Amino acid sequence: MKSLRRHQLLFTFLLFLSQEIELLTAEAFTGTYGINYGRIADNIPSPDEVVTLLRAAKIRNVRIYDADHSVLEAFSGTGLQLVVGLPNGYLKDMSANASHAMSWVKENVQAFHPKTSICGIAVGNEVLGGDDYELWEALLGAVKNVYNAISKLGLADAVQITTSHSQAVFANSYPPSSCIFEEKAAQYMKPLLEFFSQIGSPFCLNAYPFLAYMYNPENIDINYALFEKTKGIYDMKTNLHYDNMLDAQIDATYAALEDAGFKKMEVIVTETGWASRGGDNEAAATVNNARTYNYNLRKRLAKKKGTPLRPKMVVKAYIFAVFNENLKSGQTSERNFGLFKPDGSISYDIGFHGLKSSSADSSLLSMKAVHAQGLSKSYILILTISAAASFLFLKQ
Repeated sequence: MKSLRRHQLLFTFLLFLSQEIELLTAEAFTGTYGINYGRIADNIPSPDEVVTLLRAAKIRNVRIYDADHSVLEAFSGTGLQLVVGLPNGYLKDMSANASHAMSWVKENVQAFHPKTSICGIAVGNEVLGGDDYELWEALLGAVKNVYNAISKLGLADAVQITTSHSQAVFANSYPPSSCIFEEKAAQYMKPLLEFFSQIGSPFCLNAYPFLAYMYNPENIDINYALFEKTKGIYDMKTNLHYDNMLDAQIDATYAALEDAGFKKMEVIVTETGWASRGGDNEAAATVNNARTYNYNLRKRLAKKKGTPLRPKMVVKAYIFAVFNENLKSGQTSERNFGLFKPDGSISYDIGFHGLKSSSADSSLLSMKAVHAQGLSKSYILILTISAAASFLFLKQ
């Protein structure tokens, strides 16, 4: 009878914890720090090695720009939170054909979820403000069809739908309080924001103090762009002081959202970074500046604080990017935003460990170490289940 009772207790315990694990899978952005995993290169590590690298660096939040199955498989069971991308080239088709959106979601999200922790779908990237006006027209329809697909498949509570914007969608962004949406973009932005407000999605911003400084080095203090000591700027309308450009860019976005009628919408930075190498006309793209920006940004995010305008809205950001991407087009800087080199070693020291230093790590992690590695809470619960089961059976 005692043995039967122990088995009943074990079953009840396992059932409870399995329910807890299911609840935990709906988590989206964990903490404040994430990274973009671009792969326009022919010399970077395999997805499996990238998982090892990200775990060693204790980075849990990851964005990719497609839904490559080799990446989705490599991330399976890792606890890493992944946002997949629906590339711009798919938007017109997805907008015109709801059945195609459903097929895409089934093949690239449902087929891997929840073992691969896909917590979001980024529908297009920097569409509004871009050169293809047909994509502007297609964006909202694609967003709605993708959202309807995840809703019908029962994934709406676990998978968030977003799209990222460049600063080309804004007008008058200095000082921050004067920022509004650019007139042409606003016609498409407002209906999109109305839908995102209904489904609880944030405004996703690609913010680059690097690019702002490069555009106007004569009038911008580089220390202001790099989070270094500076007099900063003062916004007379809001009576707020800014000691770094990223906070100002985020608050400019909040000002534009408030002007458009979406004061409560959260802003998440989906791309930010600094190039470590550039062409002859990109003097600010140096290893020292890249190290300074990314190190100071990491410290700023670790404080888990808001901006001057939204002090209670903790800033969250995805860094661009994991690797330098040697096949990207454009200026030299475009190929040199990586925190890591192709061999998995660090590009410069901001406190991360590359693949080489992580190989000696023990696989026998304590509970504290598991948490520090950024692994999922569900993995911690699984360890707890194992311990409990061992205890109950040993008592027989």
